[in-house]
Amino acid sequence: MKSAFLSRSELISFAILALVIFIVLPMALDSFRLNLFGKYLTYAFVAVGLVLCWGAGGILSLGQGVFFGLGGYCMAMFLKLEASTPENTSIQSTPGIPDFMDWNQLTELPLWWQPLHSLAFSLFAVVAVPVFFAFIIGVAMFKRRVGGVYFAIITQAFAAILTILIIGQQGYTGGVNGITDLRTLLGWDIRTDEAKEVLYFVNGALLFVVLFIAQFVRKSKLGRLLIAMRDQEDRVRFSGYDVASFKIFIFCLGAAFAGIGGAMFTLQVGFMSPTLVGIVPSIEMVIFCAVGGRLSILGAVYGALLVNWAKTSLSESFPELWLLGLGGLFIAVVMLFPNGLAGIWTEQIEPRLKALFAPSSKTKATSQSTPAE
Repeated sequence: MKSAFLSRSELISFAILALVIFIVLPMALDSFRLNLFGKYLTYAFVAVGLVLCWGAGGILSLGQGVFFGLGGYCMAMFLKLEASTPENTSIQSTPGIPDFMDWNQLTELPLWWQPLHSLAFSLFAVVAVPVFFAFIIGVAMFKRRVGGVYFAIITQAFAAILTILIIGQQGYTGGVNGITDLRTLLGWDIRTDEAKEVLYFVNGALLFVVLFIAQFVRKSKLGRLLIAMRDQEDRVRFSGYDVASFKIFIFCLGAAFAGIGGAMFTLQVGFMSPTLVGIVPSIEMVIFCAVGGRLSILGAVYGALLVNWAKTSLSESFPELWLLGLGGLFIAVVMLFPNGLAGIWTEQIEPRLKALFAPSSKTKATSQSTPAE
């Protein structure tokens, strides 16, 4: 029997999240704090992808920062080229190329930077480049039946390798500083408070598009097969399904979500650096998913918001202890509530609400014993 795309409770949950993102937060926060939450929402794209890969498919990736960074760098390269036009740059020896290339004595824009003069190509690259790398990794790993802890360690190694490459190629990537001083998008100044508020709402709208895509996958036959592969992979394989192809697809879909999040991060914050690509941010992204609930796409969004808000608050109040506090939060949630925030709702709160508002058995019995007139 085919299940509905959204059940009544899921529809209410989506509506509550929309209310929080589009009404409550913009009304309750000033421009600075709203921009912070806009940055937090960009991490939610990665967390939703991890719900599909890890929660549904059993594919734990510790390298999602790679795809987040690739999407972010594609957008940053376009913005940097626009900021490097002769009319937008200060006096430098080679106008028309990014300032860090000029500092490293490059006199010509590299060939692989050239297509990123186009916004249309850059938007395509934001999704295509992470998906391409995810496809290469997926084919190399899943076709050889590499999974579990081994796959997680290998993806972590890819995150470390990409970070080293970005830092080492300073003349082409901006090095350890990343790509900074991003100013305009097609002449529109993205540094103003008004622009950041607009980008926040665009960010929220794109997140809901991603959520609906993830929900469609979860409710489809593919979603049921992913859960079956997570629990009994050999049985699914013996039933005639190509398990590797399904894993490659869902891994690439998670990479696409992460790439979109990285591009929105670049627009929302105004820079992209290798500190967002490596091992530590990739592990933090898994924490967002775990705290929110690795089986719930909406829980992943709340997890990304809660963990990052806690990180910011603790670092402001206790700069020397915030890492311990963040680690304690993660350990407490995982130990006490293995299914995260979503598990607290479905296992603790929702049953009590149903019992509270459901008609009592005595009332039902009275109504059934009353003779019809």
